[in-house]
Amino acid sequence: TYFKGSAESQSDLALIDVLSQRKDTRLRLPWYYAPSFLLLWVALFYAVVYPLYHRLPDSVLITDETRKPGEFVAERAQRLLYKYDRIGPKVVGSVANEVTTVAFLLEEVENIRLTMRSDLYELDVNVQQPSGAYMHWQMVNMYQGVQNVVVRISNKRSNSSAYLLVNSHFDSKPTSPGSGDDGTMVVVMLEVLRQIAISDIAFEHPVVFLFNGAEENPLEASHGFITSHEWAKNCKALINLEVAGSGGRDLLFQSGPNNPWLIKYYNQNAKHPFATTMAEEVFQSGILPSDTDFRIFRDYGQLPGLDMAQISNGYVYHTIFDNVQNVPLASLQNTGENALSLVRAFANASEMYNPEDHSEGHAVFFDFLGLFFVYYAETTGIILNSCVAVISLVLVGCSLLRMARESEASLCQVSIWFSIILGLHVLGMILSLGLPLLMAVLYDAGNRSMTYFSSHWLVIGLFVIPAIIGQVLPLTLYYTLKPNDKISHPNHLQMSLHAHCVLLALIDIILTSVSLRTPYLCMMSLLFYSAALLINLLSTLHDRGYFWVLMVQVLQLMPFLYFSYLFYTFLLVFFPMLGRFGHGTNPDLLVALLCAVGCFFALGFVAPLINMFRWPKLALLGLGVVTFIFCMISVSDVGFPYRAKTSVMRIHFLVGLALPKMDELLQINRSILQHVRRIFYEYDGSVSLSDSGYYFDFQDRRLYYPLEDTSLNLTGLVSTSSDCDKYLMCGVPCFNHRWCKTRSSSHWLPREQEVAIPGATSLRLLSKTLLETPKLARFEFEISGPPHMSLYIQPMEGVEVDDWSFIRNMLDEPETYSAPYQIFFAYGKDNTPLKFHIDFMKSSGDFNTPTFQLGFAASFVSYDYDRDAAGLKFISDFPDFAHVMEWPTLYERYIF
Repeated sequence: TYFKGSAESQSDLALIDVLSQRKDTRLRLPWYYAPSFLLLWVALFYAVVYPLYHRLPDSVLITDETRKPGEFVAERAQRLLYKYDRIGPKVVGSVANEVTTVAFLLEEVENIRLTMRSDLYELDVNVQQPSGAYMHWQMVNMYQGVQNVVVRISNKRSNSSAYLLVNSHFDSKPTSPGSGDDGTMVVVMLEVLRQIAISDIAFEHPVVFLFNGAEENPLEASHGFITSHEWAKNCKALINLEVAGSGGRDLLFQSGPNNPWLIKYYNQNAKHPFATTMAEEVFQSGILPSDTDFRIFRDYGQLPGLDMAQISNGYVYHTIFDNVQNVPLASLQNTGENALSLVRAFANASEMYNPEDHSEGHAVFFDFLGLFFVYYAETTGIILNSCVAVISLVLVGCSLLRMARESEASLCQVSIWFSIILGLHVLGMILSLGLPLLMAVLYDAGNRSMTYFSSHWLVIGLFVIPAIIGQVLPLTLYYTLKPNDKISHPNHLQMSLHAHCVLLALIDIILTSVSLRTPYLCMMSLLFYSAALLINLLSTLHDRGYFWVLMVQVLQLMPFLYFSYLFYTFLLVFFPMLGRFGHGTNPDLLVALLCAVGCFFALGFVAPLINMFRWPKLALLGLGVVTFIFCMISVSDVGFPYRAKTSVMRIHFLVGLALPKMDELLQINRSILQHVRRIFYEYDGSVSLSDSGYYFDFQDRRLYYPLEDTSLNLTGLVSTSSDCDKYLMCGVPCFNHRWCKTRSSSHWLPREQEVAIPGATSLRLLSKTLLETPKLARFEFEISGPPHMSLYIQPMEGVEVDDWSFIRNMLDEPETYSAPYQIFFAYGKDNTPLKFHIDFMKSSGDFNTPTFQLGFAASFVSYDYDRDAAGLKFISDFPDFAHVMEWPTLYERYIF
């Protein structure tokens, strides 16, 4: 009996133990699934995002025309591009630009006239030679006789006086044939014009095709058209076509302003949509070293429109490699199909009659992997952002309440644990930004910046993986070091995603409140997570271990693909652009920030799931090892930024009597180099300085260091900073406002041989007159020389400029502009000497003592002017990974 009772008692105890036994609340999946989980997302990127991003349409050939009537024919455009390319560089004022290219355009337009349906259409051609001036950042940008080839096609049966303007430019930078920038768009416009002219599909509004001949100068010809051409006042909308590289798809990166109907038409008619509001806000923030004619038409003509540009292969931008061989036929087809369909749509748009009636604020827009396009009004975006953020917060609250009910913890305890996890997630976000930025700082400190410039994949190990580690590390340590048995690990893990959701909602609300449109990114991420959370709450998945992960990850596919696509686009745009970003900013910081923010959006609901597997610290250690391997690779020859002919170092330098000058920038190892001859005259006419040398403007962070171990002799190279207190403009003839901003950090290399100036120049004082008003005197001058000249005006102490013959912006806005004042003057066909006067007010009233300094720079930019033998020899010594933009310059400084 004893044994029988004992056995029954033990059996009862065992049953009680089984019934009361808790499940292992920290149960995790096997660790060896973690690498596969991470690699799945990498595979998705390369299987879906990469091919869709680079997808281009099949090209239409001339032999296909009969089967595809009315379609853009890329082969015809390419044939025109070969002709354009053979002209060579087309610098404003050169024979190539002002004579040969203009003749080429007029001939092609006449060829179109011969095939045109003359019974339906009328074609008018006008060659405009405007003169004018406007403020371009910190300089007066003055032009004379630059050229525009303007073509208007109209329907004989329509009385519409509302014109659509389509613009591109045919000039180029020195050394560059400009077949990408902007020859591609020139030939696209010619083929679009041909298709419209031969079509029997009539249109309502006349279309003006503006081939402008001075965009690189910068933006002069577009200003001349919109402010003085007789057709300008009739233009009601704009399509601006640009290229920031060579080939690829055309990105819509600016629209409006305040005309969302333009985006509606883009959505309905663009055959290959590629656009994002984020690009518009980034571009208009001014952080990019670029500008387009779109701004001129917007600011001086109040024209709403679309600004579109091809953005691939930016390494050849403004270099000798921007040739027809680097423009894929399929890219011409892609842009041509978009341009043709948009022109046809706008030319029949009822909104064209009075766009002001349809000015309804900005639009939020983006494409999804090029497959479809989404747009809505800014006000709709505000409502959508706010509602999705609030709903997501409510759903998170419901989820936390469900966890409390299904566990042994109270709602108060769950809320405390969630607050801790939220704090750790914020710390993770800080680390995910901080670790890549730290890598950027360390690489820059070791003179190893831009290692990814040619080897893009290095950013994965250098910036992407550190961002992932930083994002996950705090939560991983928390889950490992402080286990919690009162709530299951799946619920803990779900709380970490809820924390990301709450953080996104807060960011969404804050950014929306400051009138940004980019928060649509937060809204999109929240929308898909909230949908998954709602499904999990309505079903039993929420409380069934890790089953909730399935729905979350399935619905994260769309956001992951989009965010990967978006930030991949930005990286491909920025990589080559950083080669001309200047040396004052560490470009690695920008790349690191892009990678970190991209990871935050693309992997914010993915990376924390590393903690779903056993030994997550081992997974993070593995990622750390991968970063270490990438670091070792990056400091080898693989990490050297530049490659010959593909991703060059850009160098701008000037050679001449005076100092060299810098135009814009190049991309391989790019430098701007001026061969400069300097002559500085004192008040009594004596010469205090007469020398020659090379004026360098290095275009990227590495300055001249990559050139030190080459055959190029840089002995004697010095910074211009020490001359800033001694000489006007630091003693250098900075070419435009960008160069002038960095003149104190440019470099000067003396040369023994005097720079041979290849053309005549003159600065003459015509008169000096005391005016009736006391203490005022007028100085009248005349200058003549090459098509690019600059004046620098610096009043002496106790003297100020009272008036002058230039536009008065600098004088009327002293809080914005200060001396020395820069006047940039360029001409196209009209080389008439420039006469001007300056009125000075002097407190002493004594104009027999020094009153002001006047610098005069004459830049012989085009290849109509020869370089001397010493300059050519110096240029030939540059290594093949460097691209040099150069020209001779005479720089004279006078004291009057």
